Amino acid sequence: MSSVEEIVEQSLLYDFYGELLTEHQQKIYEAALFEDYSLSEIAEEAGISRQGVHDLLRRCDKQLRAYEAKLHLVERFTGMREDVKHILELADAAENASADRLAEIKKTAARLMEEL
Repeated sequence: MSSVEEIVEQSLLYDFYGELLTEHQQKIYEAALFEDYSLSEIAEEAGISRQGVHDLLRRCDKQLRAYEAKLHLVERFTGMREDVKHILELADAAENASADRLAEIKKTAARLMEEL
């Protein structure tokens, strides 16, 4: 898995399960993931060691992945998103459907996409 894919996965996991972390864990995880702070910068701000930050980030990541392993919310979300994309592709490719029906399919799929 590339670094970019890993960051996207971590972001999705955090979006779905981040509220289950403590406030302290959230602050440090957000600083590392979203604000791109170094371990040293986070350690200085949080008043803990660099190794402490590293360990906390690993524990948070492990905890978020454990939630996903049990609940599969991110997996369902990405599956639904792919299904909606497929619906939109089918609607674009359908030649024999009425214009009203195609517009309805596209409108529904677009609404679902926004909700995701």
